[in-house]
Amino acid sequence: MISHALPELVRLATEQAASTGFMMSCDPDTGRLLAALSAAVPTGGRILELGTGTGVGTAWITHGLHDRTDVEVLTVEIDPTAAAVAMAIAWPDWVHLTIGDAVEITRRSGTFDLIFADAQGGKWTGLDVTLAALRPGAHLLVDDMQPVTFVDDNHARKTSEVRDRLHNHRPGQRGDQLVNGVDPQHPTPRPRRIRQHSDGPGSSALTPIGLPYMFPAR
Repeated sequence: MISHALPELVRLATEQAASTGFMMSCDPDTGRLLAALSAAVPTGGRILELGTGTGVGTAWITHGLHDRTDVEVLTVEIDPTAAAVAMAIAWPDWVHLTIGDAVEITRRSGTFDLIFADAQGGKWTGLDVTLAALRPGAHLLVDDMQPVTFVDDNHARKTSEVRDRLHNHRPGQRGDQLVNGVDPQHPTPRPRRIRQHSDGPGSSALTPIGLPYMFPAR
């Protein structure tokens, strides 16, 4: 049974994922971090989610934005079946769900203040396109970088390639890295750049998270 402690929209999307057998949604800890980062997006900002799935991540983004109407959310899903499940949810007008290739849609969609990479497209392939879509001061949250088990050798290799690519990304480039809250160029952990939102879940997401990687752009 899905916990009713989850925000209502998150609970609904999680139940739909469970009922359809979709097993690749972000976990609640990652979701709370995503909600906090969404709450911190500046006025008139834009958020991109790569990998809608059945809408769990989108629900966390919506929860973080609360009653704000000034932010545009674009979420991309390549699987029409999963997208149809997500589309059945009554999203706010500023949430736009698109079916298609994440890399190609990112390439033609401008720049963003927050990108949540939770799909192979834009992470395993086209990572440079994702990094180029970050505005100065933006954040990139990359999910599933330290799974408990890998599906196969290709999964392990691709995850390692993404980690190496981000580790080798130098300061001054878009997507300057902050891995699990620590800059590897400095021995002292630096705080994540998260603003508190009076009506949002910001403080609940400040606990260090082990599974996703987060990168602030300069």
